[in-house]
Amino acid sequence: MAVATVAMAGSGGRAGASAARGPVKTHVHSLSLTGASASLKTLGAQATAPFSMVGVTWNGAHASLRGTVEVRTRSAVSGHWTSWLKMQQPDDIPDAAELNRPGVRGGMAPMWSGPSNGIQVRATGAGKATALPAGLRVDLVDPGKPATGATQDSGMGLAGYAMDATATDTATPTDSVAPTDSATATAGNDASGTPTATDSASPTDTPADTPTATDSASVAPSTGTSAPASASPSASPTSWPSQLPSLSEAYPSCTASSSSPSASASPTAPDPMPAATTSTVAPPTVVTRAGWGADECARDTGYPSYGSAVKVMFVHHTDTPNDYACADSPAIVRSLYAAHLSQGWRDVGYNFLVDKCGTIFEGRFGGMALPVVGAQTYGFNTNSMGVAAIGTYTDLSGGDSQETTYPGATPSTALLSSIARIAAWKFGMTGVDPATATASLPEGASNSSGFTLGKSYTFNVISGHRNGFATDCPGNQLYNALGTIRSYASGPVSAVSVTGLAGGAVKSGTSYYTKGSATVSWTTSTPSAVISGFDVLVDGKAVAHTSGSARSTSVSVTAGSHTVQVRATHVRGSTTLSGGVTLVGDTTAPTFPTAPGANLRTGTVNSTSVPVTVTWKAADNTALAKVMATSPSSATFGPTVTSWSTSAKPGTSDLFALKAYDVVGNSTGASVYRKPSIIQETSATRTGTWTRKSSSSYLGGYSYSSSSAKASISWTFTGRSVAWIVSRASTSGQAYIYVDGTKVATVDLKSSTTLYRQAIWTKTWSSSAKHTLKIVVVGTSGRPAVTTDGIATIG
Repeated sequence: MAVATVAMAGSGGRAGASAARGPVKTHVHSLSLTGASASLKTLGAQATAPFSMVGVTWNGAHASLRGTVEVRTRSAVSGHWTSWLKMQQPDDIPDAAELNRPGVRGGMAPMWSGPSNGIQVRATGAGKATALPAGLRVDLVDPGKPATGATQDSGMGLAGYAMDATATDTATPTDSVAPTDSATATAGNDASGTPTATDSASPTDTPADTPTATDSASVAPSTGTSAPASASPSASPTSWPSQLPSLSEAYPSCTASSSSPSASASPTAPDPMPAATTSTVAPPTVVTRAGWGADECARDTGYPSYGSAVKVMFVHHTDTPNDYACADSPAIVRSLYAAHLSQGWRDVGYNFLVDKCGTIFEGRFGGMALPVVGAQTYGFNTNSMGVAAIGTYTDLSGGDSQETTYPGATPSTALLSSIARIAAWKFGMTGVDPATATASLPEGASNSSGFTLGKSYTFNVISGHRNGFATDCPGNQLYNALGTIRSYASGPVSAVSVTGLAGGAVKSGTSYYTKGSATVSWTTSTPSAVISGFDVLVDGKAVAHTSGSARSTSVSVTAGSHTVQVRATHVRGSTTLSGGVTLVGDTTAPTFPTAPGANLRTGTVNSTSVPVTVTWKAADNTALAKVMATSPSSATFGPTVTSWSTSAKPGTSDLFALKAYDVVGNSTGASVYRKPSIIQETSATRTGTWTRKSSSSYLGGYSYSSSSAKASISWTFTGRSVAWIVSRASTSGQAYIYVDGTKVATVDLKSSTTLYRQAIWTKTWSSSAKHTLKIVVVGTSGRPAVTTDGIATIG
């Protein structure tokens, strides 16, 4: 169902909402329970008109049912019957002014069954001598479906609601559909007085035709006429009307003389509408009565009763199953409304209802911003409001002090935060702190167990139903969460943490870097419903604002180091500031303070490859990320690496190219051309005895070897780097190395394995110049041989 929601503003302003689907027609089908004794009443298994909620009621609002009522229903989807389900004693009772009206009935708490088309009921007194109340009947509520294509303007206030009719009738049960097994649809008592069912098998899935319904004298169908809403949609909220419109103005078809089943024959004069009060807290988004399809002609069309101000919020649960789909919540609310009306109440008892997904529904008619007297906490309905959580929130084992049919559920964060959101708004009208404030209410009933008529009692402004009435409501699970609700409603927002920056920002160390923009993300355990918004601060100044549901947004920063924080604002106005995160704006490219160089290194040489070391020094004004080599091959290095071992092809001029990147991607390149060469022995000058040796393992196919002490070989070349190339073996000896006439090294060529074409020694200068390299044989004892295979140079 498409529902109309209103995000209210101010002190109860009436804001137009987007067009909602038309009002939804509900139907209540009533069947009487019969029995042979005063302590046992049953309704045999039978087919029925479609329904989704079950109520059991009886004559007399003050009469009580001492005993148990059990039902089982047949699913309209699967065709299967449920097991016996125990209905609960009622928790929510109107005050005497409403309870004592003619036609008001007692009843069990309504039970949501989901789409069903069959029913069986048994009611058993607490003992054989315990009589059940007269007039027992089961009320089967069909919540209806939205009219296809219908639309209706909806709004908040007294004259902007969609309306429809709720038809109710009563049928005489046929009891013609019994289980197909040998059991009968009757129940008795064992020795202890506990009801014992003899029909242990499920009823047949093929019952007879639906019983014929006749109109109920006490609950007559309404005309079904819809009155047009008087408020047109508007983007901006307006003030509440200073006075109530007349009945005919607000509901032309629903006057005091209407056949509304819950309207009293002689309606009393309406309470005067209290003056609107401004709240310091923006109101929440609420599904209006129009949005969930309220039949405004079915309720008591006299104006509602008002207190002076909402002083206490009582939290309830509807004591219905928890396995509903949130899409069914409007139907559940309509069903509860119809069930309360079928008992003769003026309207649905609660002021607000909240489902497990956190959707808030407007309850009792009269204006959400006003102190409407509900029917929810007997004796304390005036100057309080009732907020009901849809579901059962008893202990997870299935019960508190009273047994319950449904296993309890842990209330969701969405549910708790929406209840807190209502409280924050309402108590923003009176300026009290929902977490710590208390308020006094006088007991208004003479027969409320544990309370004295006229005596004032002090309550936390957020209290459970059980605090004002002898009941387990709202169940231990929800009652134990009232502290959480108070905390959510009061604020401040719990700790806010910046979880990271992305969207153009990169983390390096403990800081983040960006070329200019970044997406800031944060987290808090406080639910969005009670957060009015977040601000992102850069260096203490707010630069971006988001809604309370957002957990990230984008910001831009200038060059330089900045501190980023997130500030959360609670709906009551308190703020919470996160710790700071450093974000550096960086648009400056890295540099190469030391230009790349290419020098010879030790290693294996061949005719196509000379070992080379490329050196550099890169820097950045903020944070260098990497250096990449792009020629003569590709490689990537960390920000602290300053050299690269590679190779080059001799005889050609090679490009050695690098690119430096900072952490945000700014980059700069640098390169150098260098030409490596191989110079063999034919260009050398020799003294002493040298022997030419031929082998494909030598460069050019030959080398020179000498075992004579003081034999020498020298090359004169022009370049900036030189490498002496040798062959090595276990018999290789030592040699002295002279550069430009100066002895610079003694090199031992001995190797455990035979190696060819080895650049065993290198030297590099800062610039290219003419140099002479001279090798002198030492004549090492026992292994005097020195075999040279030329030199390599880089010009």
